[in-house]
Amino acid sequence: MATIKELREQAAKTLTEARSMLDGISDKSTKEQRAEAEIAVDKALTEVGDIESRAERMGKLEAAEKRAEEAREMEERQARESKRPGNEPAEARQGGDMDYRTAFHAYLRAEGQMGAMDSEARSVLSRGYTNVEQRAQTTAVAAGGYTVPTELMNILVKSMLAWGPMYSEDVATVLTTSGGGQITMPTVNDTAVTAAASGGQGVTLTDDGGKDVTFGQKVLEAFAYDTEWLRVSKELADDSIMAMEQVLGDLLGERLGRIANLQLTTGGGSSAPNGIVTASTLGKTATGTAAITGDEIIDLVHSIDPAYRMGPKVQFMFNDSTLAAIRKLKDGDGNYLWQMGNVQQGQPGSLLGYSYRVNQAMASLATGAKVMLFGDFGKYYVRKVGSPLIGALQDKDFWPGFGVAGYIRFDGELADTAAVKHLITA
Repeated sequence: MATIKELREQAAKTLTEARSMLDGISDKSTKEQRAEAEIAVDKALTEVGDIESRAERMGKLEAAEKRAEEAREMEERQARESKRPGNEPAEARQGGDMDYRTAFHAYLRAEGQMGAMDSEARSVLSRGYTNVEQRAQTTAVAAGGYTVPTELMNILVKSMLAWGPMYSEDVATVLTTSGGGQITMPTVNDTAVTAAASGGQGVTLTDDGGKDVTFGQKVLEAFAYDTEWLRVSKELADDSIMAMEQVLGDLLGERLGRIANLQLTTGGGSSAPNGIVTASTLGKTATGTAAITGDEIIDLVHSIDPAYRMGPKVQFMFNDSTLAAIRKLKDGDGNYLWQMGNVQQGQPGSLLGYSYRVNQAMASLATGAKVMLFGDFGKYYVRKVGSPLIGALQDKDFWPGFGVAGYIRFDGELADTAAVKHLITA
């Protein structure tokens, strides 16, 4: 099996070959030669996408294996510690310092039967997760259920970031709060107002209200989303508690990540976040219905005031099929608008000197579709209520297995609509 380094080298080689094929197309090329070259380039770009996906999956697998190995080592250390003098089982010692995670594992091993657990584990569970290990959000779980401990929640967040760029603080400005009350953000647009020449000595300043500042506001709510119950077999819990945490973290994280990214991208209405596509304003209308040109992308960039084009989060956003079309575009001098970057060193590609994000929740090239965003994404605020919550429940409907579900609360709003604009097809 190829290593991540070898996959990146293969992707770089394929991209170089695709670039050479495109460079071979000239005004003297026949229609058949152009079509043949474009088909070959499309195939090469698809292959690069597959290679990059394999490299990403391999990276996630290696990271998961590393976490599993660290978890096994931790269990071995705990086992060794438990055999030392003074570390007798809970029934044989006075007091104790059992952590929530150990008590939760005892709950799973006992198939949710509290009577089969020792008194200390029951006591730790009954006190609740927030009373044992403080976290930002641990609201009520269904009756009889207990919150899954920290290790799984960390895996969950990583999966969400992988599945949804709009949920990441690298893209938007993230506000994390412990409660879900409304957050009001005052806004002001004073860009069209200037100062005026003074009337001279002894002349009273004008006070007709024409230069008053007009304030507005944007409100961030806390909309709730859940994965619904996911049935987990007893066999999975018995085989390896660490493996179960990894699997559940990935599955629930992907589900929550997809809904969060979708809502923060295209959501709208009174009961959902104002997605960034919905909140953005028109920057450029393409002349084609299923294609865009390099000049139109340049027009989109310059529809944003220069004041917004210097921030650390200024970038493009589009889906992968739109990126495939962009990779073939040249400017008037024959230079590609898209720059490859350095695949081997993990440096991302760029477009007109700006970074970009691939977001599969955005529309593909089609009639009347908002296919591209550009601007300062730092002006889009993502409000998160604490951390994602995962609950486990064992009752007659799930017995002898368990039910597990994920739950998050968030909202999103573009505070300054002049900061991010879209390109829409005809």
